[in-house]
Order: sequence, then structure tokens, then C-alpha cells
Amino acid sequence: MDAEATVRAYYDALRDGEPLYPFFAREESTVKFGIGERLTGYEEVEAGLRAQTETTEGWAVDSDRLVVAERDDHAYFSDDVFMAWNSLERGIRYEFDTRWSGTLERREDDRLGTDWRFVGMHVSCEALRASGGASSAERRSADRSSGQSPREDGDASEPRATEGATR
Repeated sequence: MDAEATVRAYYDALRDGEPLYPFFAREESTVKFGIGERLTGYEEVEAGLRAQTETTEGWAVDSDRLVVAERDDHAYFSDDVFMAWNSLERGIRYEFDTRWSGTLERREDDRLGTDWRFVGMHVSCEALRASGGASSAERRSADRSSGQSPREDGDASEPRATEGATR
């Protein structure tokens, strides 16, 4: 499996509620930045991703502009990803338009069917809009209907939480 297929397999595992920590290098220098977290070292990454899997469900992961470059034993990627999930603890559905970037290294470890492991991953979202306008999901739906890329309009992303999410 090449580096791009590994990134896509990670997205699939996230959607399917499968463990994500095996995709990361088992090193103290491994780092994962999420929307509201910084996990440093494999042990923190593993614990954080285990907790995420246990407390969330109903993931939507919609990759829009995945770009991957692979060089010998290193690869890097960037992507725009619509993400949504249900929080089992809060009963809320979260939705975000996010930006992803990261670095992978080739390792002699095929327990996932790939030798590629993330050594760094960064997931962020654009600034919140104060009020008004369509939600990010509504804009994406309208953009798809019109054939326009969801990010051609230049609007800032709008994270949205909905009370009473389905569990």
C-alpha cells in the first residue's frame, strides 16, 4: 500500500470506528494536533485516539483535495476534509470543515497492510463566523448541486453542534 492509500485507509478506519493509533509511529517524537488537542509521543496519541473511538460514533469523513507526495522513506500530505461525528458523552453532533496535513515515514511493519506510519498529523479548522449564513453542510450540499467546489466561495468554515445527536 502506498502513502496515499494509507491516508485513505486512515479515513476509512475513522469512519468505521476502528482503532486509529496503529497508523502512528511508536516514537516519543510522534505528534498529532487535532481541533482541540495536542498529543505528543506515541503513548499520548494512542490514549487520545482510544478515548476518541470510545466516546464518538457516526463519523462522516469527506476528503475534498487530497494531495500526497512520496519520496523513498518519507511522504507528506494535505487535504480539505469535511468531518462530522456524534459525541456520546454530550449528545451533540459536531460538524467541521477542516484542513489536514501530515508526514509519514516508511517502517518495516505491515500489521495494517502498509509500511507507512504517521509521524506528524495536524487537523485544524478555519475561524468561526460570528453569525448568519448557511451551515457548512448546507453550503457543501448547495455547492455539489451547482457543480461548484465547496471551497471556491472563500467563506470561512462554520463548525456546528446540534443538540440531541443520534447515538
